[in-house]
Amino acid sequence: MKELSNVASTALTVGEAGAGQRVDNFLLRHLKGVPASHIYRILRSGEVRVNRGRVDPQRRLEIGDVLRIPPIRVASRDSVGAGRDASRGTRPAAGRTPRLRIPVLYEDDALLVVDKPAGLAVHGGSGVALGLIERLRFERPQASFLELVHRLDRDTSGVLMIAKKRQALTGLHAQLREGRVDKRYSVLVRGTWPQGRQVVSAPLHKFSTRDGERRVRVDAEGRDAITVFRRERSFTRHEPPLALLEAELATGRTHQIRVHVAHIGHALAGDDKYGDFAWNRELARAGLSRMFLHARQIGFAHPVDGRRIDLEAPLPADLEAFLASLDGR
Repeated sequence: MKELSNVASTALTVGEAGAGQRVDNFLLRHLKGVPASHIYRILRSGEVRVNRGRVDPQRRLEIGDVLRIPPIRVASRDSVGAGRDASRGTRPAAGRTPRLRIPVLYEDDALLVVDKPAGLAVHGGSGVALGLIERLRFERPQASFLELVHRLDRDTSGVLMIAKKRQALTGLHAQLREGRVDKRYSVLVRGTWPQGRQVVSAPLHKFSTRDGERRVRVDAEGRDAITVFRRERSFTRHEPPLALLEAELATGRTHQIRVHVAHIGHALAGDDKYGDFAWNRELARAGLSRMFLHARQIGFAHPVDGRRIDLEAPLPADLEAFLASLDGR
Protein backbone atom coordinates (compact mmCIF):
# COMPACT_ATOMS: atom_id res chain seq x y z
CA MET A 1 0.00 0.00 0.00
CA LYS A 2 1.16 3.50 -0.61
CA GLU A 3 0.20 6.82 0.92
CA LEU A 4 -1.25 9.41 -1.42
CA SER A 5 0.45 12.10 0.62
CA ASN A 6 2.68 12.32 3.68
CA VAL A 7 1.11 15.56 4.87
CA ALA A 8 -2.18 16.25 6.60
CA SER A 9 -4.11 16.49 3.37
CA THR A 10 -3.72 16.87 -0.38
CA ALA A 11 -4.87 19.94 -2.30
CA LEU A 12 -5.82 19.78 -5.97
CA THR A 13 -6.50 22.88 -8.04
CA VAL A 14 -8.99 22.47 -10.87
CA GLY A 15 -7.64 23.30 -14.30
CA GLU A 16 -9.32 23.54 -17.70
CA ALA A 17 -9.60 19.75 -18.09
CA GLY A 18 -11.48 19.47 -14.79
CA ALA A 19 -13.80 22.42 -15.21
CA GLY A 20 -17.42 21.35 -15.50
CA GLN A 21 -16.82 17.89 -14.05
CA ARG A 22 -18.77 16.67 -11.05
CA VAL A 23 -16.75 16.42 -7.86
CA ASP A 24 -17.21 12.65 -7.63
CA ASN A 25 -16.11 12.07 -11.22
CA PHE A 26 -13.12 14.37 -10.76
CA LEU A 27 -11.96 12.38 -7.74
CA LEU A 28 -12.55 9.04 -9.45
CA ARG A 29 -10.21 10.19 -12.22
CA HIS A 30 -7.51 11.53 -9.94
CA LEU A 31 -7.59 8.86 -7.24
CA LYS A 32 -7.03 5.80 -9.40
CA GLY A 33 -6.63 2.76 -7.20
CA VAL A 34 -9.01 4.07 -4.54
CA PRO A 35 -12.31 2.15 -4.47
CA ALA A 36 -15.26 4.23 -5.61
CA SER A 37 -17.09 3.24 -2.43
CA HIS A 38 -14.35 4.91 -0.34
CA ILE A 39 -14.44 8.07 -2.43
CA TYR A 40 -18.20 8.38 -1.95
CA ARG A 41 -17.77 7.70 1.77
CA ILE A 42 -15.31 10.58 2.28
CA LEU A 43 -17.59 12.83 0.22
CA ARG A 44 -20.64 11.97 2.34
CA SER A 45 -18.69 12.45 5.57
CA GLY A 46 -17.54 15.94 4.56
CA GLU A 47 -13.83 15.07 4.54
CA VAL A 48 -13.53 16.42 1.00
CA ARG A 49 -13.72 20.21 0.88
CA VAL A 50 -13.99 22.58 -2.07
CA ASN A 51 -12.77 26.10 -1.34
CA ARG A 52 -12.85 25.13 2.39
CA GLY A 53 -16.53 24.18 2.37
CA ARG A 54 -18.40 20.88 2.35
CA VAL A 55 -19.58 19.86 -1.07
CA ASP A 56 -22.26 17.77 -2.75
CA PRO A 57 -20.80 14.95 -4.91
CA GLN A 58 -22.77 16.21 -7.91
CA ARG A 59 -21.51 19.78 -7.77
CA ARG A 60 -19.83 20.96 -10.97
CA LEU A 61 -16.30 22.27 -10.54
CA GLU A 62 -14.92 25.50 -11.94
CA ILE A 63 -11.40 26.52 -12.96
CA GLY A 64 -9.46 27.57 -9.87
CA ASP A 65 -11.53 25.58 -7.36
CA VAL A 66 -9.31 23.99 -4.71
CA LEU A 67 -10.15 20.51 -3.43
CA ARG A 68 -8.83 19.38 -0.07
CA ILE A 69 -8.58 15.59 0.11
CA PRO A 70 -7.80 13.71 3.36
CA PRO A 71 -4.84 11.28 3.45
CA ILE A 72 -5.82 8.16 1.53
CA ARG A 73 -4.02 4.91 0.97
CA VAL A 74 -4.14 3.83 -2.65
CA ALA A 75 -3.59 0.26 -3.70
CA SER A 76 -0.23 -0.66 -5.13
CA ARG A 77 0.20 -2.08 -8.62
CA ASP A 78 -0.10 -5.61 -7.27
CA SER A 79 -3.37 -5.13 -5.40
CA VAL A 80 -6.48 -6.83 -6.75
CA GLY A 81 -8.45 -4.68 -9.19
CA ALA A 82 -6.46 -1.54 -8.37
CA GLY A 83 -4.69 1.04 -10.49
CA ARG A 84 -1.18 2.32 -9.91
CA ASP A 85 -0.24 5.75 -8.65
CA ALA A 86 -2.68 8.24 -10.17
CA SER A 87 0.16 10.65 -10.97
CA ARG A 88 1.57 8.07 -13.41
CA GLY A 89 -1.74 7.60 -15.20
CA THR A 90 -1.20 3.85 -15.64
CA ARG A 91 -3.57 0.90 -15.74
CA PRO A 92 -4.69 -1.64 -13.18
CA ALA A 93 -2.56 -4.75 -12.94
CA ALA A 94 -2.94 -6.88 -16.04
CA GLY A 95 -5.54 -9.61 -15.70
CA ARG A 96 -7.11 -8.14 -12.58
CA THR A 97 -9.91 -6.21 -14.28
CA PRO A 98 -11.40 -7.78 -17.43
CA ARG A 99 -11.20 -5.55 -20.46
CA LEU A 100 -14.41 -4.00 -21.64
CA ARG A 101 -15.72 -5.64 -24.76
CA ILE A 102 -18.36 -3.16 -25.84
CA PRO A 103 -19.32 -2.51 -29.47
CA VAL A 104 -18.17 0.92 -30.65
CA LEU A 105 -20.81 2.55 -32.82
CA TYR A 106 -18.78 5.67 -33.62
CA GLU A 107 -15.46 7.22 -32.63
CA ASP A 108 -13.33 10.19 -33.63
CA ASP A 109 -11.04 12.64 -31.82
CA ALA A 110 -13.95 14.31 -30.02
CA LEU A 111 -16.51 11.63 -29.39
CA LEU A 112 -16.99 7.96 -28.53
CA VAL A 113 -20.39 6.26 -28.87
CA VAL A 114 -20.83 2.71 -27.60
CA ASP A 115 -23.56 0.08 -27.33
CA LYS A 116 -23.74 -0.44 -23.56
CA PRO A 117 -24.84 -3.89 -22.40
CA ALA A 118 -27.48 -4.33 -19.72
CA GLY A 119 -26.09 -4.96 -16.25
CA LEU A 120 -23.17 -2.53 -16.55
CA ALA A 121 -23.42 0.70 -14.54
CA VAL A 122 -22.22 3.79 -16.38
CA HIS A 123 -20.25 5.02 -13.34
CA GLY A 124 -19.12 3.78 -9.94
CA GLY A 125 -20.93 4.36 -6.66
CA SER A 126 -23.85 2.82 -4.75
CA GLY A 127 -22.06 -0.51 -4.36
CA VAL A 128 -20.46 -0.46 -7.82
CA ALA A 129 -16.68 -0.18 -7.60
CA LEU A 130 -16.01 0.51 -11.27
CA GLY A 131 -18.54 1.61 -13.84
CA LEU A 132 -18.14 1.92 -17.59
CA ILE A 133 -16.55 5.37 -17.49
CA GLU A 134 -13.95 4.44 -14.83
CA ARG A 135 -13.00 1.30 -16.72
CA LEU A 136 -12.64 3.24 -19.97
CA ARG A 137 -10.31 5.67 -18.22
CA PHE A 138 -8.20 2.79 -16.89
CA GLU A 139 -7.98 1.24 -20.35
CA ARG A 140 -7.22 4.53 -22.11
CA PRO A 141 -4.63 6.19 -19.85
CA GLN A 142 -3.48 8.34 -22.76
CA ALA A 143 -6.90 10.02 -22.91
CA SER A 144 -6.77 13.30 -21.00
CA PHE A 145 -10.55 13.74 -21.11
CA LEU A 146 -13.34 11.15 -21.01
CA GLU A 147 -16.76 12.18 -19.68
CA LEU A 148 -20.26 10.78 -19.94
CA VAL A 149 -22.48 12.99 -22.08
CA HIS A 150 -25.64 11.38 -20.65
CA ARG A 151 -26.56 8.30 -18.64
CA LEU A 152 -28.40 5.03 -18.96
CA ASP A 153 -29.76 2.99 -16.07
CA ARG A 154 -27.68 -0.05 -15.20
CA ASP A 155 -30.32 -2.43 -16.60
CA THR A 156 -30.87 -0.41 -19.79
CA SER A 157 -28.86 -1.36 -22.85
CA GLY A 158 -28.02 0.66 -25.93
CA VAL A 159 -26.51 3.85 -27.29
CA LEU A 160 -24.32 5.83 -24.88
CA MET A 161 -22.24 8.91 -25.75
CA ILE A 162 -18.86 9.73 -24.16
CA ALA A 163 -17.06 13.02 -24.85
CA LYS A 164 -13.31 12.97 -25.51
CA LYS A 165 -13.05 16.78 -25.54
CA ARG A 166 -14.66 19.46 -23.40
CA GLN A 167 -15.95 21.16 -26.56
CA ALA A 168 -17.84 17.98 -27.40
CA LEU A 169 -19.25 17.68 -23.89
CA THR A 170 -20.54 21.24 -23.70
CA GLY A 171 -21.84 21.17 -27.27
CA LEU A 172 -23.80 17.97 -26.78
CA HIS A 173 -25.12 19.15 -23.40
CA ALA A 174 -26.46 22.26 -25.15
CA GLN A 175 -28.19 20.10 -27.76
CA LEU A 176 -29.72 17.93 -25.04
CA ARG A 177 -31.00 20.98 -23.14
CA GLU A 178 -32.51 22.43 -26.30
CA GLY A 179 -34.17 19.17 -27.34
CA ARG A 180 -32.07 18.80 -30.49
CA VAL A 181 -30.93 15.22 -29.80
CA ASP A 182 -33.20 12.53 -31.24
CA LYS A 183 -33.29 9.66 -28.69
CA ARG A 184 -35.47 6.60 -29.28
CA TYR A 185 -35.93 3.46 -27.21
CA SER A 186 -37.50 0.02 -27.69
CA VAL A 187 -39.93 -0.82 -24.89
CA LEU A 188 -42.12 -3.87 -24.19
CA VAL A 189 -45.22 -3.23 -22.08
CA ARG A 190 -48.17 -5.22 -20.78
CA GLY A 191 -51.63 -4.61 -22.22
CA THR A 192 -53.14 -3.66 -25.54
CA TRP A 193 -52.06 -0.40 -27.16
CA PRO A 194 -55.01 0.71 -29.30
CA GLN A 195 -53.46 3.95 -30.51
CA GLY A 196 -50.67 3.90 -33.05
CA ARG A 197 -49.18 7.04 -31.48
CA GLN A 198 -49.65 8.47 -28.00
CA VAL A 199 -48.05 11.52 -26.39
CA VAL A 200 -47.61 11.40 -22.62
CA SER A 201 -46.99 14.76 -20.95
CA ALA A 202 -46.63 14.42 -17.18
CA PRO A 203 -44.20 16.37 -14.96
CA LEU A 204 -41.72 14.30 -12.97
CA HIS A 205 -40.28 14.84 -9.50
CA LYS A 206 -37.19 13.07 -8.12
CA PHE A 207 -37.07 11.95 -4.51
CA SER A 208 -35.26 9.45 -2.28
CA THR A 209 -36.79 6.61 -0.29
CA ARG A 210 -35.96 6.01 3.36
CA ASP A 211 -33.28 3.59 2.20
CA GLY A 212 -31.69 6.31 0.09
CA GLU A 213 -32.86 4.83 -3.21
CA ARG A 214 -33.51 7.32 -5.98
CA ARG A 215 -37.08 7.31 -7.29
CA VAL A 216 -39.27 9.45 -9.55
CA ARG A 217 -43.01 10.13 -9.49
CA VAL A 218 -45.51 12.14 -11.49
CA ASP A 219 -46.04 15.38 -9.61
CA ALA A 220 -47.58 18.69 -10.68
CA GLU A 221 -44.64 20.47 -9.03
CA GLY A 222 -42.09 18.42 -10.97
CA ARG A 223 -40.19 19.20 -14.17
CA ASP A 224 -41.97 19.02 -17.51
CA ALA A 225 -41.53 15.65 -19.22
CA ILE A 226 -42.86 14.50 -22.60
CA THR A 227 -42.58 11.08 -24.21
CA VAL A 228 -43.97 10.12 -27.62
CA PHE A 229 -44.90 6.43 -27.89
CA ARG A 230 -45.49 4.62 -31.18
CA ARG A 231 -46.75 1.06 -31.39
CA GLU A 232 -44.50 -1.19 -33.47
CA ARG A 233 -45.93 -4.65 -32.77
CA SER A 234 -48.76 -6.18 -30.80
CA PHE A 235 -48.85 -9.63 -29.24
CA THR A 236 -52.60 -10.00 -28.77
CA ARG A 237 -52.63 -13.81 -28.69
CA HIS A 238 -50.33 -13.77 -25.70
CA GLU A 239 -51.88 -13.72 -22.22
CA PRO A 240 -51.61 -11.06 -21.01
CA PRO A 241 -51.37 -9.17 -24.33
CA LEU A 242 -48.16 -7.23 -24.92
CA ALA A 243 -47.06 -4.33 -27.10
CA LEU A 244 -43.63 -3.43 -28.44
CA LEU A 245 -43.27 0.35 -28.56
CA GLU A 246 -40.87 2.97 -29.77
CA ALA A 247 -40.43 5.68 -27.13
CA GLU A 248 -39.13 9.03 -28.34
CA LEU A 249 -37.86 11.38 -25.64
CA ALA A 250 -38.89 14.99 -26.13
CA THR A 251 -37.28 15.65 -22.72
CA GLY A 252 -34.65 13.65 -20.86
CA ARG A 253 -35.69 13.19 -17.23
CA THR A 254 -34.49 10.45 -14.90
CA HIS A 255 -36.54 7.23 -15.36
CA GLN A 256 -38.85 9.16 -17.70
CA ILE A 257 -39.99 6.27 -19.91
CA ARG A 258 -40.43 3.91 -16.97
CA VAL A 259 -42.56 6.33 -14.96
CA HIS A 260 -44.63 7.51 -17.93
CA VAL A 261 -45.44 3.92 -18.91
CA ALA A 262 -46.57 3.14 -15.36
CA HIS A 263 -48.51 6.42 -15.17
CA ILE A 264 -50.77 5.47 -18.06
CA GLY A 265 -51.43 2.00 -16.66
CA HIS A 266 -48.94 -0.21 -18.51
CA ALA A 267 -46.27 -2.21 -16.69
CA LEU A 268 -42.86 -2.17 -18.39
CA ALA A 269 -41.64 -5.76 -18.75
CA GLY A 270 -38.98 -6.56 -16.15
CA ASP A 271 -39.00 -3.13 -14.45
CA ASP A 272 -38.07 -3.74 -10.81
CA LYS A 273 -38.84 -0.20 -9.62
CA TYR A 274 -42.13 0.84 -11.21
CA GLY A 275 -43.38 -2.40 -12.78
CA ASP A 276 -45.39 -5.40 -11.60
CA PHE A 277 -43.13 -7.57 -9.44
CA ALA A 278 -45.28 -10.71 -9.63
CA TRP A 279 -45.47 -10.41 -13.42
CA ASN A 280 -41.70 -9.89 -13.58
CA ARG A 281 -41.23 -13.28 -11.90
CA GLU A 282 -43.45 -14.87 -14.53
CA LEU A 283 -41.44 -13.18 -17.27
CA ALA A 284 -38.19 -14.46 -15.76
CA ARG A 285 -39.52 -18.02 -15.87
CA ALA A 286 -40.48 -17.40 -19.50
CA GLY A 287 -36.96 -16.27 -20.38
CA LEU A 288 -36.86 -12.48 -19.80
CA SER A 289 -34.29 -11.97 -17.07
CA ARG A 290 -34.02 -8.17 -17.22
CA MET A 291 -35.88 -4.99 -18.04
CA PHE A 292 -37.01 -4.68 -21.66
CA LEU A 293 -35.73 -1.16 -22.28
CA HIS A 294 -33.15 -0.54 -25.00
CA ALA A 295 -31.71 2.79 -26.20
CA ARG A 296 -31.97 1.95 -29.87
CA GLN A 297 -31.25 5.12 -31.78
CA ILE A 298 -29.70 8.56 -31.43
CA GLY A 299 -29.31 11.48 -33.82
CA PHE A 300 -27.44 14.75 -33.27
CA ALA A 301 -25.22 17.36 -34.87
CA HIS A 302 -21.52 16.63 -34.42
CA PRO A 303 -20.43 19.05 -31.66
CA VAL A 304 -17.25 20.09 -33.51
CA ASP A 305 -18.03 20.23 -37.22
CA GLY A 306 -21.84 20.17 -37.24
CA ARG A 307 -22.22 17.01 -39.35
CA ARG A 308 -25.43 15.08 -38.81
CA ILE A 309 -24.74 11.81 -36.96
CA ASP A 310 -27.40 9.09 -36.79
CA LEU A 311 -26.56 5.87 -34.96
CA GLU A 312 -28.46 2.72 -34.08
CA ALA A 313 -27.76 -0.13 -31.67
CA PRO A 314 -29.52 -3.36 -32.69
CA LEU A 315 -31.82 -5.04 -30.21
CA PRO A 316 -29.70 -7.34 -28.00
CA ALA A 317 -29.87 -11.09 -28.59
CA ASP A 318 -31.66 -11.80 -25.30
CA LEU A 319 -34.47 -9.37 -26.11
CA GLU A 320 -34.73 -10.62 -29.69
CA ALA A 321 -34.97 -14.18 -28.38
CA PHE A 322 -37.78 -13.24 -26.01
CA LEU A 323 -39.75 -11.58 -28.81
CA ALA A 324 -39.24 -14.67 -30.95
CA SER A 325 -40.66 -16.81 -28.13
CA LEU A 326 -43.77 -14.60 -28.13
CA ASP A 327 -44.19 -15.08 -31.87
CA GLY A 328 -44.18 -18.81 -31.34
CA ARG A 329 -47.11 -18.77 -28.92
